[in-house]
Amino acid sequence: MKLLTRTTLAVLATGVAFPLAAQAEIRLGASVSATGPAAFLGDPEAKTIQMMVEQINASGGIDGEEIALSLYDDGGDPNKARTFATRLVEDDEVVAIIGGSTTGTTMSILDVAEDEGIPFVSLAGAISIIDPVREYVFKTPHTDRMACEKIFTDMQAQGITKIGLISGTDGFGASMQAQCKEVAGDHGIEIVADETYGPQDADVTPQLTRIRNSEGVQAVLNPGFGQGPAIVTRNFDQLGFEIPLYQSHGVASNAFIELAGAESAEGVRLPGTALLIAELLDESDPQYQVVTDYTAAYKEKYNQEPSTFAGYAHDAVMLVVDAIKRAGEAEPDAIRDALEETQNFVGTTGTYSFSPEDHLGLDLTAFRMLEISDGDWKQLN
Repeated sequence: MKLLTRTTLAVLATGVAFPLAAQAEIRLGASVSATGPAAFLGDPEAKTIQMMVEQINASGGIDGEEIALSLYDDGGDPNKARTFATRLVEDDEVVAIIGGSTTGTTMSILDVAEDEGIPFVSLAGAISIIDPVREYVFKTPHTDRMACEKIFTDMQAQGITKIGLISGTDGFGASMQAQCKEVAGDHGIEIVADETYGPQDADVTPQLTRIRNSEGVQAVLNPGFGQGPAIVTRNFDQLGFEIPLYQSHGVASNAFIELAGAESAEGVRLPGTALLIAELLDESDPQYQVVTDYTAAYKEKYNQEPSTFAGYAHDAVMLVVDAIKRAGEAEPDAIRDALEETQNFVGTTGTYSFSPEDHLGLDLTAFRMLEISDGDWKQLN
């Protein structure tokens, strides 16, 4: 079984626990998909959570109290995520939970968090996580609905009115497909073709061919994450499409470019975060300092660039730490209340301002519209 943490903190793996460090007084829990089909999400999240906790403890902890981290790898399995969430609450006695790399694992964890009254900050994208608002549940990624709106706004600017939709049938893909259908009309977008693909599909040429043959299609949008969007991108290129291809924020990472191939991915547009273009940020940008500091620390420790998903974990840890500091105590209800009162907190993903009606705290300005060019990212005006 994979050991996720090797620190002076509490050390947990997929079912193996070690005693909590005696000096640690604030118990923080996490369950992410560090292995399995969603490892491209969970692995950088796990690395970030460990790194941030190590940094905080090395600088004196939270008001002098160290964090004891209990970190589990659920492998992307919702049943394991529920089991680990229960263990975090009942055995590890954590005061807050971070995790849920996918929508499926998040929904399992949030049920436990709500039942037990433990604040939970999710790292998944579906709007259903925070709409309707649940008392103890928050999240750091933009919603799939916001991604649709950002993409459609860009399409409007390009004069695009008719599109083809090809969506993954996973939880994220299905949710974003539904959200895009719901808001398309508000942006003058007509969906003239609607195709799907499964997580095991190795070729989507038939679906893309039907889209190409649809009357008047001016662009293609692919809600999805994992390997599916890379396959869509390669097949799109192989079929010789001469219209724009838009992807979701679910693939906003350098790993997507590598998987799809720089040549095939050339010109792909998607909504992403400031973290992907850290080196392009102006020093006057409100996110400049937090993004550059985090990027430098991650690269130094792991010898690789942090992904957007890693940034979601960074923001989750720092939001919880900030809430504990403002609450003046590490008690679940006090942390929950302080999280909900968070205002103008600058993270790698955006600037968060929560409220009783909004447990995401981001708006469309937190998204940057990006395009892949020469194997790298550039920001569009």
